[in-house]
Amino acid sequence: MSVVEYRRQLHRIPELDNQLPETTAYVRSVLEPLGCKVFTPITGSVCAWFDAGRHESVAFRADLDALPVPEQTGLPYASAHPGVMHACGHDGHTAMVLALAEYVAAHLSELPRNVLLIFQPSEETTGGAGKLCQAGVLERYRVRHIFGLHLWPGLEQGVIASRPGPLMARSNEVTVTVEGRSVHMSRASEGRDALTAGIAYLQRAYAMMDSLPPAEPRVLRFGKMVSGTVRNAISGRTVLEGSLRTYREETFRFCRRQLQDIGKALEAETGCTVTVHLSEGYPAVWNHEELYADVSAKLGADAPLLLEAPMLAAEDFSFYQQYTPGVFFLLGVGDTPQLHAPEFAFDDEAVLPQGVAFLQKLLMLD
Repeated sequence: MSVVEYRRQLHRIPELDNQLPETTAYVRSVLEPLGCKVFTPITGSVCAWFDAGRHESVAFRADLDALPVPEQTGLPYASAHPGVMHACGHDGHTAMVLALAEYVAAHLSELPRNVLLIFQPSEETTGGAGKLCQAGVLERYRVRHIFGLHLWPGLEQGVIASRPGPLMARSNEVTVTVEGRSVHMSRASEGRDALTAGIAYLQRAYAMMDSLPPAEPRVLRFGKMVSGTVRNAISGRTVLEGSLRTYREETFRFCRRQLQDIGKALEAETGCTVTVHLSEGYPAVWNHEELYADVSAKLGADAPLLLEAPMLAAEDFSFYQQYTPGVFFLLGVGDTPQLHAPEFAFDDEAVLPQGVAFLQKLLMLD
């Protein structure tokens, strides 16, 4: 079966988080006849181990989960699961690594290293990559380095691109809860206005971010604010929900400290209670500089296009890079709807074979 057929079969059966029975069953059905060891280290995952008799291994990662997005592509192989769609290209990622598995099985004696193929759950939710790393898979199979490939709108169709160092941002959800005292508007002076305090928090947080050096990529934005109950009463509670994106650990720590300090200052000024919570989030995708240089040099004319600047998107591939050198690449799908859009679609016949060919080249690097 071709990589395009794999992708279209997977596109029909999208599933969420780590509850992926149809998806994992399909992946197993492709892998098990290939003579590799197929196993499940964590719920919703499938791994395939090809033992070439070498001391070290190379790993390739694909993500299996979809999004709670109603599909609006009109494709003949559209999602058969209402309200769920492969709107981030994970069906394409999985299809390419399945096609790579067939190539590995056919060329096992020629490989410079053993091969571990990782099909992980929960990239869109709780970071399945981190849980797989904690399960000890990379150490157990002596993984020397790991590669990943992500479909990318806006990048020329079939082009592979990346950069050494920072590629994607650290992502942390920020929740600010302001507890005040609600009173009728006629007694406003007796209240503690959580709405005004929440607005002040947002303004000061944005000003703090604007004060950082322009050369330091980052973003903080609050996309949701809920406050009060009725128009003629002082708000007694405000909740702000947003997202912080950074690259460097020291920048993240500075922003976290400043966000906490803004809350403490507003508590002293307003009498409200301000609680600031940042989720653990995903680390930044930081491509190993020496590995990137080595891969690019060995690929020569087939080396990835060099991106000038990192992006503020986030990806849990970063967890693997905390454990072993890794490089994440982007595969262009051209001028398509954006990722996570219900209309997201791409020319799989033109794009996916290019991705498989690139993975095969990475596989054969000594």
